[in-house]
Amino acid sequence: MSAETQVPVTVLTGFLGAGKTTLLNRILTERHGKKYAVIVNEFGEEGIDNDLVVDADEEVFEMNNGCICCTVRGDLIRILGGLMKRADQLDAIIVETTGLADPAPVAQTFFVDSDVAERTTLDAIVTVADAVHLDGQLGEHHEAEEQVAFADVVLLNKTDLVEADGLERIESRIRKINPYTKIIRTARCNAPLDEVVGLNAFDLQRVLEVEPDFLTSDHDHEHDDDVTSVSFALDEPLDLDAFQNWFGRLLRTRGQDILRSKGILDFAGVDDRYVFQGVHMLMDGSVMGTWPEGAPRTSRIVFIGRDLDSMDLKAGFEACKATAAAT
Repeated sequence: MSAETQVPVTVLTGFLGAGKTTLLNRILTERHGKKYAVIVNEFGEEGIDNDLVVDADEEVFEMNNGCICCTVRGDLIRILGGLMKRADQLDAIIVETTGLADPAPVAQTFFVDSDVAERTTLDAIVTVADAVHLDGQLGEHHEAEEQVAFADVVLLNKTDLVEADGLERIESRIRKINPYTKIIRTARCNAPLDEVVGLNAFDLQRVLEVEPDFLTSDHDHEHDDDVTSVSFALDEPLDLDAFQNWFGRLLRTRGQDILRSKGILDFAGVDDRYVFQGVHMLMDGSVMGTWPEGAPRTSRIVFIGRDLDSMDLKAGFEACKATAAAT
């Protein structure tokens, strides 16, 4: 097969809560006239990112309960194989990794798996970096450093929350890890589409200069066993005040251990879905439109962090049910 028929693949990566899904939604809602297929990978058993992706025409494939760089890597190859059977109907594929993914084994897949290598080409690795938290993440999590090191483009996101001198420092740190990457400052991932996809930027020779065994290494990646994920779902509506009180107290007291929180909630007396996303003690929430017709109004919440078992999260969440709060 000629190179002209290879489908370009963009890998969106970045640590927990950096803004990957926000970027993905920006790409999908642009008037680009392209047909994309999207593969979304989540660390936890209960995935909600698929619901956070806008209701666009693109097909979205969800990979849960494992990380694309290790435990569900075979699933990635299987999904790509299925997509290649109708490659002539696609302009590109976008893969959103978990926030805990090492991009090296993901990138390696596009060169060492013969079927994938024949039918696709790795267009670029785009890393979304949280300008508020990246400095601490680089010191604590090997994955965050790998995500910067392999990036063809770094979207330094949430720059509206950091002073100018702080941005200069974090850019300098990114440059020390990866002097070749292009850095784009953004707030809410508002980067032009042509600076994110269709770049033809991944340079295998550059990677081999830095990591000579890139193609031959098995890239064994072991996640920090202290970092776990839990998720809960409730079919009864929640009391808004009870949830805000519980969640606010939780983030104030245990936010350092909560690397990521996110959820889609059904509040009593409210027609719209409410979505929130948090990183440590920072939380951002908004309404998300009405519930899909015929779909159950189930509240779902996901936490990724350390020592989650000690936080009584399930009991706290269930205590927010409107019926419980009224008693």
